Amino acid sequence: MRASETSTGSRSIATAQHSQPTVSIVVPAFNEAGRIGDSLKKIDEFMRGSSLAYEVIVVDDGSTDETCTIIDRSGIKALRFIRNGRNHGKGYTVRQGVLAAAGKYVLFTDADLSAPIGELTKLLDVALNEDADVVIGSRAIDRRYIEKHQSRFREVGGIAFNLMVRSFLGLRLYDTQCGFKLFHRQRSRRIFERLTTHGFGFDPEVLFLAKRQGLRIREVPVHWSHSEGSEVRFLRHATVMFMDLVRIRWNMLTGKYS
Repeated sequence: MRASETSTGSRSIATAQHSQPTVSIVVPAFNEAGRIGDSLKKIDEFMRGSSLAYEVIVVDDGSTDETCTIIDRSGIKALRFIRNGRNHGKGYTVRQGVLAAAGKYVLFTDADLSAPIGELTKLLDVALNEDADVVIGSRAIDRRYIEKHQSRFREVGGIAFNLMVRSFLGLRLYDTQCGFKLFHRQRSRRIFERLTTHGFGFDPEVLFLAKRQGLRIREVPVHWSHSEGSEVRFLRHATVMFMDLVRIRWNMLTGKYS
């Protein structure tokens, strides 16, 4: 059975689970009609086959295609659906889902499941065995895990962006942009409350705030396969993401994060 809630600019369909989920899976979506149904089915099948209590939170960011209709008809009992009336950006949407989550851990995954949902087991093992607060999937630690590469232009651009992240923010991580990250919800909540980046460049700010807060961050290789149809437009978004790094650096220097 599902319950409905209405809030400013969003609609939520909530699961009737009574116990706290072990993991909340947050899926941001924007015009994902071509794949959201299949992705949700894969997530639900994997989680039902595990021993974990879970919830799936899909945050639609103002889609103009059939994404919302497909989500409504998915039939997933553990689904919570938040719908924004207009597009805000990926960072805003992920923040919204994480702050709405109830699980002990929160996984953020891209709607295309470029990293298979089964890789969640690997991230959870590291979180539990190493008492890590943040565990991020990485394409760069061991590129043998990449089953289908992006274009060479995008890969080189990603390497260049990582060098800028290291230089501007002091993050010694190999891949901040992989859309597969696990957070201890209570310990990480504060970093999402303070997140100011609404677009695709939100990941470095999340990880910068996590480091600044003293959270334990681990990076592990995950299987990953490039999915066509990404909403990221490299040249346009690269400029915005670079400016986001400048702004985050400025916030740090001016004490905004103090």
